[in-house]
Amino acid sequence: MPTTSALSRRLIMLSLPDLAPLVARAQTPYPTRPISLVVPWAPGGTTDILARILSEPLRAALGQPVVIENKTGASGNTGSAIVARATPDGYTLLFGVMTTHTANEALFANPPFRGIEDFTAIALLAFVLNTMVVHPSVPANNVKEFIDYARANPGKVNYASAGAGSHNQLCGALMERMAGIKMVHVPYRGGAPAVADTVAGNTQLLFSAGTQTLDHVRGGRLKLLAVTEARRSRLLPDVPTVAETLPGYQMTVWYGAFGPAGLPTELTRRLNGEINRALKLPEIEQRLAAMGVEVVNETPDSMSALLAVERNQLTKLIKDMGITAQ
Repeated sequence: MPTTSALSRRLIMLSLPDLAPLVARAQTPYPTRPISLVVPWAPGGTTDILARILSEPLRAALGQPVVIENKTGASGNTGSAIVARATPDGYTLLFGVMTTHTANEALFANPPFRGIEDFTAIALLAFVLNTMVVHPSVPANNVKEFIDYARANPGKVNYASAGAGSHNQLCGALMERMAGIKMVHVPYRGGAPAVADTVAGNTQLLFSAGTQTLDHVRGGRLKLLAVTEARRSRLLPDVPTVAETLPGYQMTVWYGAFGPAGLPTELTRRLNGEINRALKLPEIEQRLAAMGVEVVNETPDSMSALLAVERNQLTKLIKDMGITAQ
């Protein structure tokens, strides 16, 4: 009869073939093939700009191509759902905007994912200066004059957005409510076409990130009336906030990197570190600052905490205002 030690050796030998694939996977370096970076908005929008700026330093750091894939539709849901359903192996990532993960569950009757639970928070990319701009034909040079104009012309001011339920729409709807004015919401399939139609004069008002509007402001194609944060921006200290005219008005914009739920902790930390290092490269930090983007350096845990707080806040705002994505 075999001894106990002999049985133990036999069991170990029998289990080695089963363990081999696990050991091989654990030792496989990452990455060994191109990484898909999904942007759930149209090319030319702020999320797309950030993705394209960061794709090259990430390629250099990771040693594999980072391929941008624009998957638009349903206020960011279409592209985000692709990542939510992907294998959590680090080869399918998402650059998303706050509303997709903190507001869409409240906006859509049957959302295709849960904004927090179906994703792994990897890195907070940046806070982006959010601007209130109008077409030069609008006879207003500040927020008070705009409100007076809109009040005298109910239903005649069209404001553009990146889609039903987008952050742009939430900004406009909040202004309608707080200022007691009536405007017409015009949704587009992304931020870039919303900007283009406002520049063309087909819509008169847009709340959007400085990455999309400031060049047009400098060129005289749009007028900058205010920023929507609680305080004036250090990047544009002479530009007032909407809250200076409408006390209590505040809307912030931030962008983040996500993976599918279940992304391994070590891989999440590595991606967080590489993204944060890329954001702090002097040439990238300066380029983003010129567009009104303030880079940040947060851990996955701190980003997850921010998601939870803002989901609660935006869900209440959406329900109170009766906003739906149609």
